[in-house]
Amino acid sequence: MNDKQLVAVHAAQKIESGMVVGLGTGSTANFFLAALADRMRDENLQITTVASSIVSHQKAKSLGLPLINLESSSHLDIYVDGADEVTDDMTLLKGRGYDLVREKLLARAADQFYVMIDPSKKVQRIGEKFPIPIEVMPFAWELVHKQLSDLGGKGNLRQTANGDGLVRTAYGSLVLDMAFPADVSSADLNTQLNNIPGIIEQGVFHQLATHILLADSGVVDEQTSNS
Repeated sequence: MNDKQLVAVHAAQKIESGMVVGLGTGSTANFFLAALADRMRDENLQITTVASSIVSHQKAKSLGLPLINLESSSHLDIYVDGADEVTDDMTLLKGRGYDLVREKLLARAADQFYVMIDPSKKVQRIGEKFPIPIEVMPFAWELVHKQLSDLGGKGNLRQTANGDGLVRTAYGSLVLDMAFPADVSSADLNTQLNNIPGIIEQGVFHQLATHILLADSGVVDEQTSNS
């Protein structure tokens, strides 16, 4: 069992009967879905799940996990997902895929947010390894880009893989991938981005994670927000 599988199985053990569970998206999240489906089958675990993306919805459906729509959900007991970057103060970078809004909705709605990572995801600051995804209203992207540039941001609209068009989210929004100066703190950057009109959502997840599960060489270490 590799570290991604190990941390996913560890996270699946946190789920109890009666819970509403938010499902993440990505390779580690897929291992979690499989481990959760195993527990449901083997232990008769009674749960309800909400997917963070069309991809995770389809994966959960194929595994027989009971699903409800996000539109029908006002509260989650737990949300389990990966992250692209994690700092020591448990700030995350997420949303480099296409479902940033749904991911942050689930993170805010959940009583507990478990984040599964390996050592490669640990950073000193958000934006150290990857640009920050910023979902914007299509008609406002140039105005938003100007304000981001005034904050020292550098970047542009995300292009499709073959470079012949612009990426659109599931809701028809555009995505700006922006890098910011290293001396801007994650907390300050989060506040500044949240204050710009035209931004639908952005990839800094500040003070949302309650638990970080770090798998390294066969051992899972757990960090909590009150530790």
